[in-house]
Amino acid sequence: MRESKKRHTIRDLAQAAGTSVATVSLVMNGGWKAHRINPETAERVREQAKIMGYRPNQRAQALRLNRSSLSGLMIPHHRNRFFAGLTENFERESLNRNLVPIIGSTQRDPRIEDKIADSMIAQEVELLVLAGVENPSRINAICREAGVRCANVDLPGKDTFSVVTDNMNGAYQLTRRLLSGLSGNVPVMFLGGRRQEYATELRLDGFRKALIEMGRDGEAATVMCCGYSPQAAYEALEHVVGSGEALPCALLVNSISAFEGFAAFWRINPSLFEGARIASFDWDPFAACLPIDAVMLRQDVEGLIARCFEWFDASEERAGEMVFVTPRLMVDDLADDGKTGSDVDGE
Repeated sequence: MRESKKRHTIRDLAQAAGTSVATVSLVMNGGWKAHRINPETAERVREQAKIMGYRPNQRAQALRLNRSSLSGLMIPHHRNRFFAGLTENFERESLNRNLVPIIGSTQRDPRIEDKIADSMIAQEVELLVLAGVENPSRINAICREAGVRCANVDLPGKDTFSVVTDNMNGAYQLTRRLLSGLSGNVPVMFLGGRRQEYATELRLDGFRKALIEMGRDGEAATVMCCGYSPQAAYEALEHVVGSGEALPCALLVNSISAFEGFAAFWRINPSLFEGARIASFDWDPFAACLPIDAVMLRQDVEGLIARCFEWFDASEERAGEMVFVTPRLMVDDLADDGKTGSDVDGE
C-alpha cells in the first residue's frame, strides 16, 4: 500500500522556520516588505516552504483577503517586439507581486476587446493594463465601477492613470535623424498608423515640426495612414508605384508591423529604393542586417510597465494623469557606431 503524504499546514511551516504564523502568512502572500519583515526571515521562510513542499491554499487565501491574485493585460497581438516586450515585463512585474498574469489579445477588434475586458473583470482581476485598445473609455469606466485598478498604455483617458511614450518628441528626433544631410527637395513619406488616433496624430505633429525646422514644407510630405498591418503598408507602397508617383527618398514608418510591409515590398523591388533612407517608430534588431540606411526608435517597454505598477502599488488615485516615458534611438546607419542606443532627448 502506498503511504499517504501528509499535507503541511502554515503552522508546520512557521514552526520549521522558527517564526510566527502571521509572519509566514505575510511572506507567502507577498506582503512582508510593507510590514518591514527582515529579508533574511522572508528568505528563510521561502526556502523552508520549498523543502517542505508547502503550497498556500489559494482559494481560501483569496476569500480571506478578498483577492483573486489575478492580473490582466490586453494587447492587440503578440506579433511584434513592442507588444511581446510589454507582455514579458507585465508577467514579470505581476509574478514579483505573487499575481497570476492573464493576457488577452484582441486583434484590434472592439467586440473582442469588450468580451475580454468583461471576462477579466468577472474573474475579479486585481488590476488591468490596456495597450493598443481601440477605445479604452468604456473599459476604464466599468473597471472604475467594479473597483478594478486600470491603467492605459499609450492611450490616455480622463477616468484613469495613463503611461504613454513621448510620441511627439520621439517622432521629431527620429525625423531629424532621418533627414540629416539630405537635400531639401527629396520626397519624404510618413507611412502607417491611423488618423484621429492619439499616438499617430502626435507622431505626425513631431514629423511635421522637424520638417518645418529643417526648412521644408510640413504639409508637402506624403502621408499614408493605412493602418498597422504589413499587408496594408505593402499595398500602400504598391499604390504609390501604380499611380506613377515617385517613391520617397526618406520614409518614416509608423510601427514595426508596417515596417514588415515595407521590407516585403522592398525585397521584391530593391531598385526602387536605391539610396533611400528608412526610419521606424518601433524597433527590431534584425533591421540592422538590412542593406539599407535605417534608424529605429525603441519604445521603453520596461519603463512603460514599471510606471503602471508603481501606480498600482501606491494609494493615490491620479485619474486623468499622464506619465511620459522617453523612447530611444537604436539603429543608425546599420551599426549606430557601435552604441547600444541613445535617449532621444540627448540628440
